[in-house]
Amino acid sequence: MSIRRIALTSAAVTLAFTTLAQARPDTRAMTCQQTQALIQNHGSAVLTTGPNTYALYVRRYSNACDWSLIPAVGFVPTRDGQCLVHRCREPLYTPPG
Repeated sequence: MSIRRIALTSAAVTLAFTTLAQARPDTRAMTCQQTQALIQNHGSAVLTTGPNTYALYVRRYSNACDWSLIPAVGFVPTRDGQCLVHRCREPLYTPPG
């Protein structure tokens, strides 16, 4: 395999991964109201919250969480400050039995 072909393949792979990373909405570029509306309209959304961080955010009353998880309050950075959202988390209390 020639060096040129390796370089072109590497460039294509890098471009593909960069494009995929940009497809996820970034909360830092949106207002809190836009972030909350996006989650509300879609029921859940995977959002970028930092240079190397992302997570699934859900509506407050949602079935988007796995059966053993519940929607819990969290905060994400937005263009206008911190924004209240909900993430799937384990409940603080697990009943016996």
